[in-house]
Amino acid sequence: MSDEDDVRRLALALPSTEERTAYGTPAFYVGKKMFARLHDQPGVLVCWRADLGEREALLQSDPSAFFTTPHYDGHPSVLVRLDRVPPERLGELLREAWECRAPKRITGR
Repeated sequence: MSDEDDVRRLALALPSTEERTAYGTPAFYVGKKMFARLHDQPGVLVCWRADLGEREALLQSDPSAFFTTPHYDGHPSVLVRLDRVPPERLGELLREAWECRAPKRITGR
């Protein structure tokens, strides 16, 4: 399963990604937009999704790995328990988050 080192390694492998701090924790940005950050709860990642429907699908697919809190109501992000997702799946989640936040000049879309 994954940990914070995996998050850092996989996120920083994405094009034009930088690590900064947001809300007192490590966060990952593409251009000026954050696409993921380590939550203040240890072992949890906040990961952006394209929309609320995509978030809901993840929440229903594996409630042991994906969850949310009232703080994130109405926000297209999901909380990920790192110890419940393998690095391959974490890499997919980070790439999807990166793609939905990256500027067109970087993605070429």
